[in-house]
Amino acid sequence: MSLLEQIKDAGIVGCGGAGFPAHVKLNCTVEHLIINAAECEPLLRTDRWLMIHKSDEIITAAEMMAEMVKASHIHIALKETYRQEIQALESVISKKSSPVRLFQMRNFYPAGDEQIMVCDVTGCTVPPSGIPLDVGAVVSNLATTYSIYQASRGESFTSKYLTVTGAVASPCIVHAPLGTSFAECLKAAGGPAASGCHVIAGGPLMGKCYSMQEAEKLVVTKTTSGFILVPDDAPLVVNHQIPVNVSLKRAKMSCIQCTYCTQMCPRYLTGHPLRPHMIMRKLAYAQSPEDVLDDVHVKDAMICSECGLCETYACPMGLKPRQVNIYLKGLLRQKGFRYEKPLDAFQQLEERSYRRVPSRRIAARLGVDAYYDYHIEKCHELMPGVVHIPLQQHIGASALPAVAVGDSVEAGQLIGRIPEKALGANIHASICGRVRSVSNSEIIICAE
Repeated sequence: MSLLEQIKDAGIVGCGGAGFPAHVKLNCTVEHLIINAAECEPLLRTDRWLMIHKSDEIITAAEMMAEMVKASHIHIALKETYRQEIQALESVISKKSSPVRLFQMRNFYPAGDEQIMVCDVTGCTVPPSGIPLDVGAVVSNLATTYSIYQASRGESFTSKYLTVTGAVASPCIVHAPLGTSFAECLKAAGGPAASGCHVIAGGPLMGKCYSMQEAEKLVVTKTTSGFILVPDDAPLVVNHQIPVNVSLKRAKMSCIQCTYCTQMCPRYLTGHPLRPHMIMRKLAYAQSPEDVLDDVHVKDAMICSECGLCETYACPMGLKPRQVNIYLKGLLRQKGFRYEKPLDAFQQLEERSYRRVPSRRIAARLGVDAYYDYHIEKCHELMPGVVHIPLQQHIGASALPAVAVGDSVEAGQLIGRIPEKALGANIHASICGRVRSVSNSEIIICAE
């Protein structure tokens, strides 16, 4: 069985983003294979822990993947501040005489954005609405790369390493079977260290914000990178609670057209035509957002990466260009608009090199800088008594149940398969036990 077939059978998806099926993404031939180890969201430490403790496996997997995609250049892109991680990887590279090379990036946000990373490593700008393949590159998240190593050994994707941090008693890495509850993960971190908290699933900028009551329903999925507890009054939480109609009204009343949102936009700086200040201007003069959907600048909202730098750092008026762009994207999709990838070549702007925002400064703006400096050594192995495994943990169609209520299953056994001729990913049992419930959305397994 080829490595690509092993990746498909194992159900591996991109661990750092929306969960694109890896067997589809890596079915290509490229010049550059880039392993994304920047973990650009402040506070998360999962990739850093993996680089220190699983460095041999990561280098081995990178070499196998490069051979599969016929890449002549293999890069692990990580931050220059990751000294212990760099030392661990370089030790393995030297020992194996590996062709893998480390690309050290400055500690800025969003260093881990796929298109930003490709621009830094290769010097080429991925075209608007394009993918790294357009410039001869493919990017794999570090945790995905480790999962590919496991797949090459016949192991299915059944568990996830993730960070539990913020306002907890003991920040830690947990190794959790898929479908493990948020409560189990929080318990491993010693529980909340303060009363009155919200939970961020993912990173503080692009993760989703939940009340503690809402978080009770959260489970670990293939794309879960971490759980972060933050006080209810943190700017991060307050910003999440501002409704879009208020943001649209503020855009009309308060935007001073300073252009900072555009000047600091990472995609604009790579050469893309996205200009958030122009979108805000168009809305200021429109009766309703629907009136300006045909405007060329408004249509450029479709290429916004939603990194949030414009609203958490750039705007002096506290406006929310990202939220506005997300809203406009929804309206444009409803209208059936698709952004056509231009045929022109794009070049990064000269000022890009000195308009990079340090991660610590972003954390301060979000009100989570108190949790920025910490080091994790401990990893907790979780063994839940019950798991709720979603059948859609990826881009594409939900997996179809392959087991019935009452079935006895082993960890790693296929319980959800890709629908025929559909984009999707297989789902496997994450613990040994008996199937308690099967629906179109999840399978519940109880340990025996």
